[in-house]
Amino acid sequence: MSVGRKSLPRWIEIGAIPVVNVAIAFLIAGLIVASIGANPLEAVRILLYGAFGYPEAIGYTLYYATNFIFAGLAVALAFHAGLFNIGGEGQAYIGGLGVGLVLLAFDATLPQLLLIPLAIIAAAAFGAAWAALPAYLQAYRGSHIVITTIMFNFIASAIMVYLLVNVLIAPGSMTPETRAFAAAGQLPFIHDLLAHAGITMGRSPLNGAIFLAIAACIFVWALLWHTPWGFELRAMGHNAQAATYAGINLRRVTLIAMCLSGALAGFVGVNEIAGVHHRLILNFTAGYGFGGIAVALMGRNHPVGVVLASLLFGALYQGGAELSFEIPAVTRETVVVIQGLVILFSGALANLPRSWFAGLIALVRRNRPAAVAAGKT
Repeated sequence: MSVGRKSLPRWIEIGAIPVVNVAIAFLIAGLIVASIGANPLEAVRILLYGAFGYPEAIGYTLYYATNFIFAGLAVALAFHAGLFNIGGEGQAYIGGLGVGLVLLAFDATLPQLLLIPLAIIAAAAFGAAWAALPAYLQAYRGSHIVITTIMFNFIASAIMVYLLVNVLIAPGSMTPETRAFAAAGQLPFIHDLLAHAGITMGRSPLNGAIFLAIAACIFVWALLWHTPWGFELRAMGHNAQAATYAGINLRRVTLIAMCLSGALAGFVGVNEIAGVHHRLILNFTAGYGFGGIAVALMGRNHPVGVVLASLLFGALYQGGAELSFEIPAVTRETVVVIQGLVILFSGALANLPRSWFAGLIALVRRNRPAAVAAGKT
């Protein structure tokens, strides 16, 4: 009896397969590291220490993971609706623009308790609005969501360049960036919050946006599996024709799903603009929107899986920087190759181990009757 795609146990689907994918990626990465004359085991030790070995490193890892959580949730939510949103980069960019505009306009007049929530709302609204345009084209004009979201990434980048060079640039500045926000427009750093509680932690970019990331995970989980909207969204993703037969308005669900996805991606701007840079700058998204695709695939489009995958990618970013510093032979480009291998095996080759597990389960099932018979005799 063959073991089909849906007959694999759930623990294999959401646990074993991603672990095997990562293990294969690191095995190949180890061979690459060995080929350039470095010790793979020592490289792994340095990478893990650089990501989790001391408080400052943990802060950087969690800071990177926060961005990946937002981007991964954005992609995962759209995936559940059967939509491939690869416009997270542009939606994060425009979401950051919303954050910057609000903070620039009101940081001198509003208190922090009002200003930060307003900036968060702006990030969601701007990101959702940017995602609504390709969603409308998909729902009402039949344009493919992949093509339109790719194009909108470039449009968002061009808009940001124009605004920061010609409109929002700080007076007298030669760098395309805005003025710094007042203290009321800055999210507190975690090391500062812990210092008030008498806990010492190394300085890092980790800030209050991590709490927003946790809230976003809870929101996505509750929405998808505990609301009628989430049921309609997942129904459309599983079978659009059956969803139509059940009376679900696919156009409305497409718009809702993409707007929510864009809002989640827009939260990257909260972490970067309000939490770290404290001014609006170019290229603050740094590829997180594209990395979110691999995070969602590795996390099997579940908020818990997205968190775990985000921690892995955060560790690769932070530990990889430490690795290239400690072992000169392992250049920054080599670290990018390692990251790319994880993305490759977690994305394009995500189902590679499926046939291995299917064959193993089939073998166990074939041998089980013989083992039972032997036991009876």
